[in-house]
Amino acid sequence: MGKFVIRNTNTGVKFDLKATNGEVIATSEVYASLAACKKGVASVAKNAPIAAVEDQTVEGFEVLKHPKFELYTDKAGEFRFRLKATNGQIIAVSEGYKTMASCKNGVASVQKNAVDAPVIEPEVEG
Repeated sequence: MGKFVIRNTNTGVKFDLKATNGEVIATSEVYASLAACKKGVASVAKNAPIAAVEDQTVEGFEVLKHPKFELYTDKAGEFRFRLKATNGQIIAVSEGYKTMASCKNGVASVQKNAVDAPVIEPEVEG
C-alpha cells in the first residue's frame, strides 16, 4: 500500500505520494498551510481513481473532461503526467519517465495507491 507523506519546505507544505516500494510516484505543489495540503491529498485520493487518461503526445488527441491525467512530453523529451481535479486545477505531477509505458504505469500506480493511502504528517518541532 502506498502512502502520502506531507513535508515542510522553505516556502510552505507539500506532499509526495509514495508507492509500496517507497518510490515517489506523484508530488504536489507547495501549499501555504498544512490544512490546504491535506485538502490536496483528499482531492488526489478522490479524483485519481476516476480520472480519465488524456494522451497529449498523440496528434489530434481527444480533450477529455476533468478529472483527468494529462500525459505529455517535457522539454527534455521525457514523458510526464499531471493529475487535474474536476475544477481543472493541477493537484499532482510526476517525475520524468524515459518511456510512455513507464509513465502509464505511474498513472496506474497513483490510481491504485491514492485511494486508501495513509497520510504521514511532518513531525512537529517543539
